[in-house]
Amino acid sequence: MSTMRIIPSPYEPVEVPEVSLHEFLFGAGFGDRADAEAFVDGATGTAVTFAQLDGMVTRVAAALHERGLRKGDVVALFAPNSPAWVAVFHGVLRANGIVTSANSLYSPTELAHQLTDSGATTLVTVSPFLDRALPAAAQAGLSDADVLTLDPVEGRASLADLLASTAAAPPSEVLPSDTAVLPYSSGTTGLAKGVVLTHRNLVANLLQYTPMGRVDASSRILAVLPFFHIYGMTVMMNHGLHRRATVVTMPRFDLRDFLRVVSEYRVSRLYIAPPVAVALAKHPMVDEFDLSGVEGVFSGAAPLDAELGHAVGRRLDCVVLQGYGMTELSPVSHSMDERRPDDDLGGVGYGLPNVESRLVDPETGLDVGPGERGELWVRGPNVMAGYLNNPAATAATLDADGFLHTGDVATVDERGYFRIVDRVKELIKYKGYQVPPAELEALLLTHTAVADAAVIGVQDAEGEEVPKAFVVVQPGAALTAEDVMAYVAERIAPYKKVRVVEFIDAIPKSASGKILRKDLRAREQTPV
Repeated sequence: MSTMRIIPSPYEPVEVPEVSLHEFLFGAGFGDRADAEAFVDGATGTAVTFAQLDGMVTRVAAALHERGLRKGDVVALFAPNSPAWVAVFHGVLRANGIVTSANSLYSPTELAHQLTDSGATTLVTVSPFLDRALPAAAQAGLSDADVLTLDPVEGRASLADLLASTAAAPPSEVLPSDTAVLPYSSGTTGLAKGVVLTHRNLVANLLQYTPMGRVDASSRILAVLPFFHIYGMTVMMNHGLHRRATVVTMPRFDLRDFLRVVSEYRVSRLYIAPPVAVALAKHPMVDEFDLSGVEGVFSGAAPLDAELGHAVGRRLDCVVLQGYGMTELSPVSHSMDERRPDDDLGGVGYGLPNVESRLVDPETGLDVGPGERGELWVRGPNVMAGYLNNPAATAATLDADGFLHTGDVATVDERGYFRIVDRVKELIKYKGYQVPPAELEALLLTHTAVADAAVIGVQDAEGEEVPKAFVVVQPGAALTAEDVMAYVAERIAPYKKVRVVEFIDAIPKSASGKILRKDLRAREQTPV
């Protein structure tokens, strides 16, 4: 009978207090940081201090309670990043409610699914999104009065109305085990699923992540990745609050705006996804701005190629780190340690405090040894409670021992340092060999004429699965399919060669930076 090979975190465990997220972040007050800027809108320059935010959160909670919100009711947030988003998010939690955060790019149908599935009773959005928000709300059975806006709209309740409430805030009724947020997983198979994250999950992950980086009251964090995604929500918004740092928000990524904000606000910490790293490493516009305030760049949400990361570090003269996580892990489970900047940037670092890992061969179900590939399984206080109203999906992901099966293939060395080498379900099987798309994508990005790339498996005329590369060419560069295939063939084992190339204007990606392989597969209607 096989035994588990549990890989513990190399860090001292953290003690997770039995409190709500609101109590954890706001309960002790803000001391000498009360009048410091907590959140700054990078687009307008509007700033909110910690004390002002605290007051806004209390007012929003009081107003929502006055409107009938009760413990366990769900409020959907469908809006781009702003200080107002933060105030409503924490106001809902302070009112004993639950936030479900919706992707800003959603169509009415996608939003309606999330509203219906989560049981949302209120939708908070912005006026430019009303053309999608109102039909979605109607489809989900919400009334027109259930749709509020962050900005003023004639005839519609807005944040300003909530802040004007003179009602008393309700007493806190939340237990640490209660649901705090319902983000929806990326839905690579079927419809997106609601991920049940408790107050304790979120508090735990903030404490687990803190030892891995140098974030304190002197830090200035740029939040361009969306708060609706758990990476933005935990690592930027809530961790910034926890560490009393200043967070500068951006509603969307635009390279010139991004560079302007980093320069103007002397941003010290950038949290990005790999597509932004490509721009930072390769785009000539970067040289037009003073980015000397940047001390650290942290990449997550998708694998960062080591060479690309080093190129960013050299260009910005800063530390570059990456970590690993998923929505179901609140989201961070593994991270490089800023105190150990010499670690291999091709890895994702160590298990966070309180995290236990296993690497299990997907075919045999047996734990593998150091250096061997296995599916990463994770256990810890940051692991989700389950998928909302979906016991079958929960049972397929969370086992009886409390380990979450990530679907990602990893290796670990003797020190406990992890590398993600691919997805279980994205491996291409060519003549029986396993071909990892991520490896080919990383190689393609080292070509000076390649701006971006993605790889999927497609069927050839013989019915064999072969690697196909989708390539975005750098502006002004010339590149042929033969050039791409030859470049890869010279640098890789023969069975891993790219055998089909398609040039494309942009690689489809989620808001968090993950390649949407299902969108690329949808382009493949006939065998090549």
